[in-house]
Amino acid sequence: MPEGTYCNKKPINTPEEVNFLLSDSSGTKYYEEMKHLDVDSELLASTIEKTMKTRLKTWLEICAHCGMCADSCFLYQVNGKDPKQVPAYKIQSTLGEIVKRKGKVTNAFMRHAMEVAWAQCTCCNRCGMYCPHGIDTGIMFGYLRGLLYQQGFVPWELKIGAGMHRAYRAQMDVTDADFVETFEWMVEEYEDDYPGLTVPVDVADADIFYTVNAREVKHYPEDLAEAAVLFHAAGENWTIASKGWEQTSLAMFAGDWAACKMQVESVYGAMERLKPKRMVGTECGHAHRATVIEGPYWAGRPDGRPPVESIHYVEWLAEALETGKLKIDPDKRIQEPVTLQDSCNYIRNHGLKKATRTIMQHIVAPGYFIEMSPNKEHNYCCGGGGGFNGIGVFRKQRNRALLTKRDQILATGAKLVIAPCHNCWDAIRDLEEEYEIGIRWSFLKPLIIKMLIVPDHMKPVE
Repeated sequence: MPEGTYCNKKPINTPEEVNFLLSDSSGTKYYEEMKHLDVDSELLASTIEKTMKTRLKTWLEICAHCGMCADSCFLYQVNGKDPKQVPAYKIQSTLGEIVKRKGKVTNAFMRHAMEVAWAQCTCCNRCGMYCPHGIDTGIMFGYLRGLLYQQGFVPWELKIGAGMHRAYRAQMDVTDADFVETFEWMVEEYEDDYPGLTVPVDVADADIFYTVNAREVKHYPEDLAEAAVLFHAAGENWTIASKGWEQTSLAMFAGDWAACKMQVESVYGAMERLKPKRMVGTECGHAHRATVIEGPYWAGRPDGRPPVESIHYVEWLAEALETGKLKIDPDKRIQEPVTLQDSCNYIRNHGLKKATRTIMQHIVAPGYFIEMSPNKEHNYCCGGGGGFNGIGVFRKQRNRALLTKRDQILATGAKLVIAPCHNCWDAIRDLEEEYEIGIRWSFLKPLIIKMLIVPDHMKPVE
């Protein structure tokens, strides 16, 4: 069967197509049709010939099978050190075989490769740190995901997620009007406590253009108001955009590179229209990677940078605390054992470990901050990165992947975990639900607001 009704090679482009695939509860029909989906070997071979550049070819060829990457992989460790979970084996047995066979692979092989690509790797890129040849298996898995997506072998939820970006330029069915109205509504809810609180929309030449994760609009709207409170308290000249406000990219997890380009160009379009001094992205690791690190290349920007300086929320917050724009009441600092989750996407892949430690120095009383071991760029993935959190068919494997982070947290003795990243936050929430180790978890914004010295211009009039 070359194409199924639900499972096929066609991208989802419209709200109607999104809703049709959503109507297949849990992807039951989708996965059944996938068992009969034909592999277009000619397309697979020609795609590899056109897109596999020297770097990927070299990495496949020079792997020495030394096993140095094995212990670096938390999935290898939590799965009984199964040799088939060694990063080098996983990529050689999937992408390597597709290349060797020049695309002449079976449906069963592609379904197996799909499981390896999405349930045995989170693209955390930790293995690349320990490879003596600098081979980055995470990058290679990203390429493999693109090949699989093109052939229709992609998890149901991520096919929908990529379609959301094509249809809404957001990872959820949130329209531009929904975003602005929700932000304004939430700010109104907080206005009694913080007089003068507003959300500036489409202000040109602002110092800060703030971008968000659509999940905040859909499920955590209080995060929007908290961002407004802190920008207002800091006296920032900031704005949001009525179009191009969504920073995330489930298309990146899905391997839908065309949708990645569409999504990031939407954000860059807002930058070019409003001309802010810089963009500040919310507490989301993959959003930062998609927009700031990978995005310029998807958009074909020759300098490898977004149109304006673009930073993660932890960078802005560290700066605001260091410069005194935000002041913390020392008596309200955290005075219980607390630890910090380092997000792969902005710590390991963008070197922001100093910013997060600066924040900890300001908001945690001396003696209460306990580092995980290992930490910073050596930290392990939360267990839910790379789209792993949201894929129902691989939930059993995802729950096992949470064990490393569970044990890291337990070793600290901390009861509070700060997770300035949506995927990490979700994984740690699910970790507690699954294993009940008695912890709490939080983004930075609500913690800061509780200990903030409120400036006079924000105090209610008695």
